[in-house]
Amino acid sequence: MTDDLASRVAGPVLHPGDDGYADELAGFDLAVSQRPAVVVGATGAADVIAAVRYARDAGLAVGVQATGHGITVPADDALLITTRRADAVRVDPSDGTAWVDAGAIWSRVLHEAAPFGLAPLAGSAPAVGAVSYTLGGGIGVLGRRWGFSADHVHRLDVVTADGVPRRVTAQDHPDLFWALRGGGGNVGVVTGMQVGLVELAEVYGGGLFFAGEDAGVVLPAVVAACRDAPDEVSLSVAMVSFPDRPAAGPLRGRWSCWVRVTSSGTPARCEEVIAPVRAAATPFLDTVRTMPVTDLGTIHNDPVTPTATNSHSLTLRRVDADTVTALLRHARPDTPFVIEVRQLGGALGRPPAVPNAVGHRGAVATLYVTAYPHPTGPSASDGAAERALLADLAPWSDGGALVNFLAGAHVSTDDVRAAYEPDLWDRLVEIKTTWDPRNVFRINHNVPPVRQDAGVTPPSPARPASGSPR
Repeated sequence: MTDDLASRVAGPVLHPGDDGYADELAGFDLAVSQRPAVVVGATGAADVIAAVRYARDAGLAVGVQATGHGITVPADDALLITTRRADAVRVDPSDGTAWVDAGAIWSRVLHEAAPFGLAPLAGSAPAVGAVSYTLGGGIGVLGRRWGFSADHVHRLDVVTADGVPRRVTAQDHPDLFWALRGGGGNVGVVTGMQVGLVELAEVYGGGLFFAGEDAGVVLPAVVAACRDAPDEVSLSVAMVSFPDRPAAGPLRGRWSCWVRVTSSGTPARCEEVIAPVRAAATPFLDTVRTMPVTDLGTIHNDPVTPTATNSHSLTLRRVDADTVTALLRHARPDTPFVIEVRQLGGALGRPPAVPNAVGHRGAVATLYVTAYPHPTGPSASDGAAERALLADLAPWSDGGALVNFLAGAHVSTDDVRAAYEPDLWDRLVEIKTTWDPRNVFRINHNVPPVRQDAGVTPPSPARPASGSPR
């Protein structure tokens, strides 16, 4: 049967033991190992359609992997579609949009948009897949001014669980359009998306690196700066121990309180905002500068070398001096994970022009902890230390999370559910039950459908008229 699939797919079709199988599975996050029954290296929408139809007929679950960031569920005994070959990006400066294929990464979109003085709402790590990032909501360093990446989607091309390709917009299948923008890949495989761009050629930003021992004075200064910051300025702070290796340069072996700064406004206004932070202590390294928007990724400088990560998220409804005190109880040079607090608010807290499934817009900040291998050796963390930190910060939380910041085998349905308020979750479940009642798309941050054996018969999704892609 897979011979028939191979005849309908332009890319490779691989099985366990085949040459190239392991390489095709390779991605950034190594925390979750997986062994799919079949891997399809999709070159475009036609390959995705063929793969989903094959999985439908064979009774296989379907997973999708672009760069391999944020894996939570192994695609064991499933069909895994890899999309990195489908990486075309087309910018239309006449209407300020870009068409982004399923496997394109943000750095590619930044590069293609820059000659026109335009930029996408990319994430802090431009090596991440643009589509998967956006389906999870997408909170980037420009978000306080312009909102979530999901807020700027104009169109999605989707293959649903029945193997039908559909054009999805606010007018065409509005339920799918709502659910896909923030609800992840729970109701289909996105083969491409049209996103709005913003007019931006340069940003003012970088890092202020303080000794970790200075966090007690730096963090309160950051909290105060965030209260008065205009939407054009975004701040975050990370407590991190850098490896004792020559490649780390001036950061080598340093336990650091790292303040990240991004501004899409004037340097002078940004400097007014961060002046109290600069005055709190003396940074041992200052990289804040004017840079082309294509260098956006240097602000957070996220890792690009494949590694095992386990990440947790907690949205905070307020941050004050007591929050800082609680956080500092867990921040030490030997803490086996990175602690980041990222400022939200601004446009991230306002409803988009077209509603979507992104949750917890009322949060003022997000706590993100991720256990990379510790500089002194492989991380010994079993998650208990991270859970203790989250529990200590619970009084300042709304109980939520951001789904893009949940990664690793520990992520449960309850963790995913926490990323959505109850009304959003209930609507996601309803749409999932309509479009994917058998949970074909479950290799993800899964929203399970209503169980059919519970006596509920989901309605059938409307099929497009003959010849219509909708």
